[in-house]
Amino acid sequence: MKWYQLTPLDVLLFRESKPFTPGEASWAKGFFPPPPSTVFQALRTALSVSDPNEPKSPKRDLNFLGPFLMDSSQTLWLPTPKDLLPVGTKGEKEAEEESDNYKDSAQTWNNVTRLVSSDSLEIWKHLENSQSVSAMVPPLLTSNEFICGRPKPWIKATALCKYLQGENSLEPHDFEDNPWKEQILSHIEMQKGTRQVKVESGYFTEVATRMKSGWHFVVAFSADLEKTIVRLGGEGHHTMVTPIDTPSEWESLKSYEQPKYQEADTENRFAYLLTPGLAEVKTGRPIYGVYPQSWQEILAGCVSDRPLMWGGISSILRKSSTEENKTGSQEKKTEFSLLPQRAFVPPGTVYLFKNELPNEKLPIEKQLIPTVESYWATTFKMLNYGKLLWGKR
Repeated sequence: MKWYQLTPLDVLLFRESKPFTPGEASWAKGFFPPPPSTVFQALRTALSVSDPNEPKSPKRDLNFLGPFLMDSSQTLWLPTPKDLLPVGTKGEKEAEEESDNYKDSAQTWNNVTRLVSSDSLEIWKHLENSQSVSAMVPPLLTSNEFICGRPKPWIKATALCKYLQGENSLEPHDFEDNPWKEQILSHIEMQKGTRQVKVESGYFTEVATRMKSGWHFVVAFSADLEKTIVRLGGEGHHTMVTPIDTPSEWESLKSYEQPKYQEADTENRFAYLLTPGLAEVKTGRPIYGVYPQSWQEILAGCVSDRPLMWGGISSILRKSSTEENKTGSQEKKTEFSLLPQRAFVPPGTVYLFKNELPNEKLPIEKQLIPTVESYWATTFKMLNYGKLLWGKR
């Protein structure tokens, strides 16, 4: 695949997928960064239009990976693993005072540690767990160490390679805050001939995003594109697409695409989720949680931004059609539907596998996507949803 740089020329607007009605649910939150399918569709518009005489069967011949972030120095940034914790060290004077007023900031730490399975620590033996997947908890620290909050949400690709190798020698400059700011867009419609807001439309707001100067998205796309401009996001906002060389950091990360199980190396094997994934709660059914049901017996722990004990499944009832009930009156029929932004497992999620498992029982999947055979499942595979990188602690 070829690599491309996407530089926004305006604010970007990606509205979350909840039902939105001005006047009733008048605040539409932003959804950022955009999902892979959204960026892929924008790039596909830059390709030549297909022959109208060709059959209109679904044609899936393009692959995609991303989007990721790149700064002005061409450094590749990826989602920070969720199991990392920054650790600070108390000074001698602070330790003597036994004060809890330590600055809870990711700027003050000097090394990192990783969450561990609660089963591995005696102090957590009282923690009851109704599922086979244990909770992930901080490890035991020395008396002069303390947790400094959470690391920033983006990590350098070179630092991620160290993380996948089992190194904890990461520094504050290996992490970065979200390189964008939110911009509130308010909309009102006035009644004709008056100075009053139109009642049925009323007032509503949308949340747009403006990238900081020097930052842009990078993606891999299996098509040749010249430098061009595409529409990305709502309101027809434009983004410049520029071909670039394959990031050197990506060549290093490719070596972690396959699990490396060895008989002499059976401790602390884990998987890191690079792109949004879908984990089936029940095989073959469209209900999704944090980890797939098939992994439940082999997971020692899982850490994500979504709840572990309950998969964070959210549903809505959409009015689909009108039916006549027993009394002869018309009523709306409702159908179950999932909220997409709640169904996907966020990038950076980490899965830790049990040490005592033989290699043949460990997963070999390259992607965390549904197992059903369908057009949309094929699309998820080709757009590299749920891409996993494998490492060792």
